[in-house]
Amino acid sequence: MDHFLEEVVVKHKNGLNRALYYFSWIIIVFSAIIASMTLGTLSTNFSWFSVILIVITGGVAVYTYFFHDKLLTEYEYTFTNGALDFAEVYNNKKRKSLGSLNVRNVEAFGKVSSSTFQRYLNMPGIKRMNWFLNREAELYYFYFTKDSDKKMIILEPSEEMVSYIRKYLPNGAYRE
Repeated sequence: MDHFLEEVVVKHKNGLNRALYYFSWIIIVFSAIIASMTLGTLSTNFSWFSVILIVITGGVAVYTYFFHDKLLTEYEYTFTNGALDFAEVYNNKKRKSLGSLNVRNVEAFGKVSSSTFQRYLNMPGIKRMNWFLNREAELYYFYFTKDSDKKMIILEPSEEMVSYIRKYLPNGAYRE
């Protein structure tokens, strides 16, 4: 029997990010209007100030357009028979795969609130990946070594996913 579970982690207090998202659309439209109006006047009277204004406002519009979806980020965890896949989802439109992890290769797994977490976190040369959104949630960590690099993933799985993960962990990997 397959063990499959898919979870989407969303930010609990998302009001500020949503307001910033809508405000970013105002910035995009306003900057684009200023850039296009300045471009229209550039043909009649050329000035370096106009060129600089076009570059700045056009740049702000383009930059904001390409990165405003990141304000509404979600994480997706997919567990299938001991393999965990991680993805970052921007505004329910764009999906970026973060990687996969075979739970059988994990050296330690436990709650971030445990004392063992600090021991692993303070190890020299560890690469930490924060794939969670809510600091007040019950966070868990994976510690593993891949290609001689020490890595730690911090995430916020549900209790059901934690129980699935614990079934596939090697002996002694779960830390209280």
